[in-house]
Amino acid sequence: MKPTGVKMDKPFISLSPEITRANALTLMDWLEDEGVTRYLSDSSHVSRFIEQVIGRVQLPILTHLFNQGGRFFMAYDGQDVPVGFVRLVKNGRDCEMVLVIGNRDNWGRKLGASAIREGMKLAFFDMRADKLIAKIHPDNERSLKAFLRSGFSLERETPAMKSLAMSSERYLRFLRESPAAHTCDIYITEIDKARLRSLVEVEQDSGIFELEHEIERAIVVDPRRVAQDVVTMNSKALLRVDDEELEVALVYPEDADDGAGKLSVCSGIGTAILGYKEGDAFSWRMPHRTCHIRIGKVLYQPEAAGDFHL
Repeated sequence: MKPTGVKMDKPFISLSPEITRANALTLMDWLEDEGVTRYLSDSSHVSRFIEQVIGRVQLPILTHLFNQGGRFFMAYDGQDVPVGFVRLVKNGRDCEMVLVIGNRDNWGRKLGASAIREGMKLAFFDMRADKLIAKIHPDNERSLKAFLRSGFSLERETPAMKSLAMSSERYLRFLRESPAAHTCDIYITEIDKARLRSLVEVEQDSGIFELEHEIERAIVVDPRRVAQDVVTMNSKALLRVDDEELEVALVYPEDADDGAGKLSVCSGIGTAILGYKEGDAFSWRMPHRTCHIRIGKVLYQPEAAGDFHL
């Protein structure tokens, strides 16, 4: 069976909060390129900061230093190669995004748009911003186009700066109406959506915003009309994760048992497979790497079996 719905070669970006010493050296290389820094308002400050960190701090992990005054993320492509960075700075209920695709060889691959998508997810679901702002130099046409195509609208402008904004309300509409290029539609039943929303409200896991994002982008269907090859809650499915075949059940956290293949919907792969159907193939970022997942076969689905009480 060939994969359907989504192609692995579509632009894919994941944002990692961990910043290593190797990442810092890569950032230094990018910031030495005038083409990269031309429109970056604080590029000289960032360069000096990184240089000082590398010189003074002999640690392999530098995350806490990069997160002073905001949150810093390395952007990776689908092959786990670092291609840029995103910085999110919260100010009251607003959040500002700074985005850089670092190697000019990657320009034109639409990685910027993918990074903007991931930044929006973090800003609205994890950081709970009401509004996300991007301040862009008027001559930076590539960035302006990427943000406008990502649903942002012009809020203010001066000869030196254009301020683009996205509200949380508009973001939720954009999420449903304009799916990301590397994803395909996912489906969730009305009952599962209600239960999962309740779960999100009380769950303390730091990665729960990923599940909330998937719930909000999903197409909601009647439990009696959901296609039989869709992974719903309490379904059992045969997956291919990279080069490994797994038989798993997608369950609520209280029923999880990794040893028995019962994956919590709050876990990385559990969140990833929710709502996909047989044949779908997609990339998903785990804490330290990108997984390539394919839904081989749905072996059991409660709705198809008439088990609506599950």
